[in-house]
Amino acid sequence: MHFTKSFVAAVAFALASNFVVEASPIPSKAVEAYAPMGERKFTAEEIDHHEGLFKRAFPGVNNWNCKPSAARPRAVILVHGLIGSEDTNWAYMSPRFLAEGYCVYALTYGQLPGIPLIAGLDKIETSAGQLSTFIDKVLASTNTTKVDLVGHSQGSLMPRYYLKNLGGASKVNKFAAFGTIAYGTTLLGIAPFLTGLGLYDPIKKIVDPICKSCFQFLAGSPFLTELNNGGDTVPGVSYHFIQSQYDEVVTPYTSGRLRDNNPLVKNIKLQDLCALDLSEHAFQMLDPIVFHSVNAFLSPSEDQTINCLDALR
Repeated sequence: MHFTKSFVAAVAFALASNFVVEASPIPSKAVEAYAPMGERKFTAEEIDHHEGLFKRAFPGVNNWNCKPSAARPRAVILVHGLIGSEDTNWAYMSPRFLAEGYCVYALTYGQLPGIPLIAGLDKIETSAGQLSTFIDKVLASTNTTKVDLVGHSQGSLMPRYYLKNLGGASKVNKFAAFGTIAYGTTLLGIAPFLTGLGLYDPIKKIVDPICKSCFQFLAGSPFLTELNNGGDTVPGVSYHFIQSQYDEVVTPYTSGRLRDNNPLVKNIKLQDLCALDLSEHAFQMLDPIVFHSVNAFLSPSEDQTINCLDALR
């Protein structure tokens, strides 16, 4: 999940616009040409053009000729959050992982027809199937048996479905994530507020066609209940889950913690690494302290002492 306050406002406006008809001085021809995002049609050329711009900005990611080294024996797969993509979510971290010598891969999952460039919108189960296919491709390309995962927001949640239900436990060694959503979010209390007003189901009916995953990661959803039933981790995989006390999307932030009594699980409060770190949900993607914490987890040979000084390197 990759929300900002402006995105929440945009969603609220979009919902309101379903009920409001207003006069407009825009010429009728321009009005007739407009289509809601979920109904817009983009040509293959337009999509290829935008994807080409992103790929030129991030050379080295998804290099199918890359072979892991003795120092970096597993490929790292980056898993974006809601409304992110393989490019937009990792502008800061992907070059840094490449500079550390990893074979770095990233996928864009959960896209819906007619909505290019943003993703994570489809059902989480469907997205997990896409991750499964992508991981198999990476394993075959690198001639390895396991990968490491790094996820943000929904990228902390969707892979857990893959690990538990799609055979991923045998193919993943380490799973690091930040802005985590282990037990969902109340969205600052908005979800229970809507339930109290009897608006939860009507609004879900409006949102589902353009974001099938959105209501899946709300606290208490049937998806989360099933996913966490019997334990929230799988044997053999090491977990490194980072939460920020200033997270305004995952609320309360403690719902991002895994609860299994598993020696391979480590929950980290970002402010325990550096009390001065004010990163909320989205800014964790740009946080050097988060990056160095993840890098130390993936590579035990790295300095394991992470503190405020890591913001300077």
